Amino acid sequence: MKQVRTRIAPSPTGYPHIGTIYQALFNYAFAKKNDGKFLIRIEDTDRTRFVEGSEEVIFAAIDWFGLTENEGPRKGGGKGPYRQSERLEIYHKYAQELLDKDKAYFAYYPKADAGHPTSLKLRGTREKRHFETTEEPPKTIAEMIARGDWILRMRVPKDEDIIVYDAFRGEITFTAEQVSEQVLIKSDGFPTYHLAAIVDDHLMGVTHVVRGEEWISSAPKHVLLYRYFGWEIPFLYHTPLLRNPDKSKLSKRHGHTDVRWYQQEGYLPEAILNFLALMGWTHPQEKEIFSLIEFISVFDLKDIRQVGPIFDLTKLTWMNGMYIREMKREDLMKVLHTYYTKTNPSVIPVSDQESLASLLSGKDEKMLQIVALAQSRIDTLKEFYPLITHFLPDATFFVANDTKEVAQSLYSEFQKITDWQKDTILEALRVVLKAHSIRMPVLYTIITGQERGLPLPESLEILGKETVLSRLEKLLS
Repeated sequence: MKQVRTRIAPSPTGYPHIGTIYQALFNYAFAKKNDGKFLIRIEDTDRTRFVEGSEEVIFAAIDWFGLTENEGPRKGGGKGPYRQSERLEIYHKYAQELLDKDKAYFAYYPKADAGHPTSLKLRGTREKRHFETTEEPPKTIAEMIARGDWILRMRVPKDEDIIVYDAFRGEITFTAEQVSEQVLIKSDGFPTYHLAAIVDDHLMGVTHVVRGEEWISSAPKHVLLYRYFGWEIPFLYHTPLLRNPDKSKLSKRHGHTDVRWYQQEGYLPEAILNFLALMGWTHPQEKEIFSLIEFISVFDLKDIRQVGPIFDLTKLTWMNGMYIREMKREDLMKVLHTYYTKTNPSVIPVSDQESLASLLSGKDEKMLQIVALAQSRIDTLKEFYPLITHFLPDATFFVANDTKEVAQSLYSEFQKITDWQKDTILEALRVVLKAHSIRMPVLYTIITGQERGLPLPESLEILGKETVLSRLEKLLS
């Protein structure tokens, strides 16, 4: 039995897309479950859309989620190169083979649009999609590239249905009229996705192609190419697309698709993977919370449901909160330190960055108490700082003209406390509330600057009597 080999093939055209992680998760899990190999191949043949630095952020995202590849540009693996731009000679060789077999032909396009044939209005019948010219067509791929005004198209058999077998959907039949004569090599010598992907998947030994359902319409072209080369077709799985709550396709315009957004908002990679796993798949025990290791142990591609999974950010946020609450305090403290010092330091004022970093960097018992207090009330890491600003060394209390008398009462009642702990503090707060006929948000505002937050008695107990009285004295003076 062949070793299972799966792959993802992201394009370095900008930010790392959450949909790439969705596909990577299924490919990674299936390979691991079957003691196989998970590959990453960089598809960078569309040079007009190439963005410098994109490859680095793709790999940074992969590493953040812990979906590390077995083979790829940075790992090697014996079947490379793993960047398509470094494999042009390979594509030219197989393109020439198609040409020699009369399974492909040269089509003429003016040099003004060289490399961009899709920008021109195609004329003629399906079998003759090119512009008229009296020039003799080139005889080789090398000559075509040298001349710069020709492209290579694949031939499609006339009057013949093309059957694609999708592991989810079974046989899908396409008529010849539904399959276009795809461009295989552009005039700049770079292949299109269709030729490059088929050649690479074959030479890299990919056994299971797991990709989004938007590729179904291209599948008959790929089946033809496999047939022309005489190669075995891998198992094809076309997964359902992620959808927004309004059922539209998840896109940059309608949703948060950039992985970096989730990092900056304080989501945990473990929670996102758990959430993505449930997009079109159900745990055998109908669990909602489970680890990546557990997912791998029970996952099978055949169990993916063919429904448009809804990417519900509200549910993801809830799930993220569940993960935060399950963390050990020391671990959460480390994660918070990384978030506020490396991932998104600009989310807090510069004046507070150093003091917060210092508090989160050690094993200070008081800070562990603060983390434990906030842990049950935050759903993202970003929500931590606004809740604990009053614990920072330089924090002050707040008073307006109409609350100065309340602040004075707080000072008096707190002075009376001999056993400074949450129960005695709560009783003092109740005395002040009753005396001034006010509600708790007034006291919250004086002490934290906000109308609500962490439990006030517990917060004041952690701050300590000396600090609280000192801040009230400063406030009243």
